[in-house]
Amino acid sequence: MFGRLRAWSRRHPGTVDALWLTPFLLVSLLNARAVAVDDKVVWGGLDFGLPGFLGLGLLLIVPLFWQRRRPLTVFAIVSLVSFGQWLIGVHPLFFNLSVLIAMYAVASRRPPRWAVTAGLVAELGLLLSFGQITANPDLTSFASASVFVVAIWITGIYANTRRRYLESLEERAERAEHERDQQARLAAAAERARIARELHDVVAHNVSVIIVQADGAGYAIDTDPEQARRAMQAVSATGRRALAEMRRMVGVLRTDGVPEEYAPQPSLSQLDDLVAQVCSSGLPVDLRVTGVPQELPEGEQLTVYRIVQEALTNTLKHGGPGSRATVEMEYGVRELLLRVTDDGRGAAAPGREGGHGLVGMRERVAMFGGTVEAAPLTGGGFRVTARLPTGETGESRAA
Repeated sequence: MFGRLRAWSRRHPGTVDALWLTPFLLVSLLNARAVAVDDKVVWGGLDFGLPGFLGLGLLLIVPLFWQRRRPLTVFAIVSLVSFGQWLIGVHPLFFNLSVLIAMYAVASRRPPRWAVTAGLVAELGLLLSFGQITANPDLTSFASASVFVVAIWITGIYANTRRRYLESLEERAERAEHERDQQARLAAAAERARIARELHDVVAHNVSVIIVQADGAGYAIDTDPEQARRAMQAVSATGRRALAEMRRMVGVLRTDGVPEEYAPQPSLSQLDDLVAQVCSSGLPVDLRVTGVPQELPEGEQLTVYRIVQEALTNTLKHGGPGSRATVEMEYGVRELLLRVTDDGRGAAAPGREGGHGLVGMRERVAMFGGTVEAAPLTGGGFRVTARLPTGETGESRAA
């Protein structure tokens, strides 16, 4: 209940001021009317009278309705009006409490230097008023009144400090939220970049297979139509697979909220199909698995699959005619050793060492705490070697 009331008062500060200033104004005017009936003030040969008291009360209280927006201006107005009241000899009245209200507004909403100035001005006004009330001011009474003024001033300083502290907390929370959103956007951008690299791998592999199959069909269309027909069937099947994977990848990259149908991620169970596909493209591949196979996380299986896919794609593009490739997977106690070796002329192919595919391999393996080496072999050929942790080590790094 208190929290709701506090939130409402923050949203409607002008209404809150009107709710308590209006009664204060009415009480002050009634007090001024009573004083005007009992006391007569003559200034400059004119009878101050009731209109003068009422006008003085209005001049001191009405500016308080703007104390939140212009506390310094309001304090200056009520201080000058009170000083003019002292000059014409009107004793302090109930509406002179507006000076303390304006002082509190300055102390609670302006820097310390202005708060100190307002406090000193209020103390000076108290001293002048005490001298006006009695010819022999009582020091104890003055001290008591000063304590009252100082208490209001300290309360304003405390309110100012607390408000600034709360504002700093809100600003810090907003900054943290902004940084969190920024980190989320950066993470999303990095993920999209990773997916884009994966899309590159998929497209490059399938397009390479299509090109090889199309070239083979072109050579065999006159001499061996059946082989050309099989090659074109392979082109068709590879194109469909490539299209399905591209749709899945592009669906992940889309941000317009349109739902897409996603194909499952390839795993080690599709490795034989990948090798068979590459073999049908004209590159003989020998797949060897040694050791005791272990159940790897899906992400790590995808990494192994993509490394083999990228390495064989590079062999198709750069190996040249008559090349052969070997894929070796050796399961150890704590790591999986993967080697993809070919005997083609890929070592001399320009730009192979700096391709995006090898960079993608390193980034994929690095996610699981592994390493990748890609280098030409002595005497010709090329080898890609990857080491991936398995078991609990690999799962913890993947997590």
